[in-house]
Amino acid sequence: MSEAPARLAPLGSTLRVLEPAPGVLAFYDGRIPGVRLHSAAENWLDDGAFALGIASYAVIDGEDALVYDTHVSLAHARMIRRTLEEMGVRRMRVVLSHWHDDHVAGNAVFADCEIIANAETDALLRANRARLEGADPPIRPLVLPNRLFEDRLALKVGAIPVALIQMDIHSRDGTVALLPGGLLLAGDTLEDPITYVDEPERLAAHLEGLKRLAALGVTRILPNHGAAEVIAAGGYPPELIEATERYVARLLQLKRAPELAALDLAAFAADAFATGAIGWFAPYEAVHRRNLEAVLNRY
Repeated sequence: MSEAPARLAPLGSTLRVLEPAPGVLAFYDGRIPGVRLHSAAENWLDDGAFALGIASYAVIDGEDALVYDTHVSLAHARMIRRTLEEMGVRRMRVVLSHWHDDHVAGNAVFADCEIIANAETDALLRANRARLEGADPPIRPLVLPNRLFEDRLALKVGAIPVALIQMDIHSRDGTVALLPGGLLLAGDTLEDPITYVDEPERLAAHLEGLKRLAALGVTRILPNHGAAEVIAAGGYPPELIEATERYVARLLQLKRAPELAALDLAAFAADAFATGAIGWFAPYEAVHRRNLEAVLNRY
């Protein structure tokens, strides 16, 4: 019996608002079997972000809010902004975790706000502007950041201190946000269950970045791609960093042990799953196959 075609849902209609910590909201969408948002044809929104599950975050204190990534569409971004305004927020700033499409697609909704990114993110957005604006779906116009930093930037959201820290993980331009008590907004530096390899030539640098991330004293982790129920319950334990380190280290073994590429995700990443920090999720089998191809094609 053939599988029923996926239902096309209106953009934003499946968005869920979670509260993983006091003063922190997660705007979560995806991981809904049989549902797509953009089209039946393969596209970055449905087959990347939505299939894997994606969250943007907001840190809120009184009339101040810091939005961490603007989500996968203008409709999603409008819902984020409307939710915050209905809560009494009057001053919003945006932080971009990195330059990839599913993190910047809603920027135009916040064009009148301060949009903060590290200088590398700004450079990559400019270099890839035509690609992003011509993508399916297009991000047009692509609104660029208007405040740049390098390495670290200290902010306050109301009375809440937030440290923005540049990280060379997943993408050379990563920015994580460290909140009081060791709560980390991780962007795509960490995912459940495995990282998406976008820069296979830089895996060794990413592994060093993970060691730097582990030294920050993180207690809970809120990744952009993860399980809604784990995010809603307060996020992932620090062992998520260890699980990612183990998977990346295993990928680096492919050069001398290409036979590892025959293993499925569960077998290849058995030691990562053994940390207890990640759970198997079927769509990541395709991510794993793509990761293997990206790494092997380097050699």
